[in-house]
Amino acid sequence: MNSHKAIEFYFLKYQFKVKCPTIFLFLPLQARIHYMKHIEAIGKYFIMVWEVFKKPTKWPIMRSLILKEIDELIYGSMGIIIFVSFFIGGVVTIQTALNLTNPLLPKSLIAFATRQSVILEFAPTFTSIIMAGKVGSYITSSIGTMRVTEQIDALEVMGVNALNYLVFPKIIATLLFPFAVAVSIFVGIFGGWVAAVFGGYAPTGEFIKGLQLDFNAFHVTYALIKSVVFAFIIATVPSYHGFFMKGGALDVGKASTTSFVWTSVVIIVTNYVLTQLLLG
Repeated sequence: MNSHKAIEFYFLKYQFKVKCPTIFLFLPLQARIHYMKHIEAIGKYFIMVWEVFKKPTKWPIMRSLILKEIDELIYGSMGIIIFVSFFIGGVVTIQTALNLTNPLLPKSLIAFATRQSVILEFAPTFTSIIMAGKVGSYITSSIGTMRVTEQIDALEVMGVNALNYLVFPKIIATLLFPFAVAVSIFVGIFGGWVAAVFGGYAPTGEFIKGLQLDFNAFHVTYALIKSVVFAFIIATVPSYHGFFMKGGALDVGKASTTSFVWTSVVIIVTNYVLTQLLLG
């Protein structure tokens, strides 16, 4: 058998084709089943995203849904984002100060390291993981409960595009996530200043000097670009797990846990790819 050939798998229900290498035949049966389940899930996810933007709901109804989702997903999460960002900035400052033991190194490097850590990684990525736990679990459980109680079936019977009605407002609402990341950056740096000054690690003048040292405005742009991509992931991956879940009320909790795990994995992998593309 030619190793360059490929086996074609047709998923007639979703009308897409997947090509797998010939070595796929030599894998154990359970491994093949596990592999194909992941391929099918990826295909269903992209088909779901495509269906979200088809047959839109009337604007007066959609507007109220979007405002409701903004209140629940973004505004309702600002408290935990501010709380975590403040202490993360303080911890980064303290750890940096404790490792800069050489008296020849200027104290301004403490603020420089805090600024770089908060802007490049902690604010966009760490905040996204928090949102994946808080917002993602809420999205999965709310849509999953509607699936269990057959409310989604009722929407489809009435001719409503259930995916557009349920998922599209969440996507639009999470587009405000960069605002939350910007707040996280500010609060994180402020927390670092509080830790540096009141902890006796660096005076205010040196801290401000470090914040201005070799500042690159594109790093903020990079953080906001990442936050937009992460926002889309946070809105769609948990929605997928809620919309296509099977079982009863007890399975809603399992779906929420699974969605958090996979959302975090996708965020981390996407973070690596975006970093390589934008900063590499």
